[in-house]
Amino acid sequence: MNKSVRVVLLVLAFAAALVLALTKSPAVAQSLSTVTSPSPAPLAEGVVRLRSAHSVPMTVQRLKAAIKANGIRFFDAIDQQALARSAKLKIGQSTLVLFGNPPLGVQFLQSNRYAGLDWPVRMLVTEEADGSVWLAWTDFAWLANRYAIKDKDAQFKMAAAVAASLAEAAAK
Repeated sequence: MNKSVRVVLLVLAFAAALVLALTKSPAVAQSLSTVTSPSPAPLAEGVVRLRSAHSVPMTVQRLKAAIKANGIRFFDAIDQQALARSAKLKIGQSTLVLFGNPPLGVQFLQSNRYAGLDWPVRMLVTEEADGSVWLAWTDFAWLANRYAIKDKDAQFKMAAAVAASLAEAAAK
């Protein structure tokens, strides 16, 4: 694991710890205990994920609510399982949620126009074969490296913290 990924994971872990520290309600603290810390996704370079305590539909609903509550622009939610059904194929539950903050995200495009391939932000809510539900998104340090963006460290850190916060809100 490269240094940038470790730094982002530490920032995400810190954000999760901060949320827990700010939570005074025993009921909320107990529900948070079922959520794991963000971790690298297996077999997916540059992807972090967080386990949800809810079903895919409920996690998507909670993610949309967190996006709205934070004044972030919601673009779309794509039910990938429904797309598979329409193609007469089978996959498990999977919904891709697109959202972003144009004043922040466009700064990445200013540094490298091809970064537009990864903006707006995408967060995947998916159910694994064992029934566990996960939120997954692209690691922002990985994106900075992918697009060789070296002049937006603070913005990438902010984006990473916001994504982790939204995932925590949806997962708990």
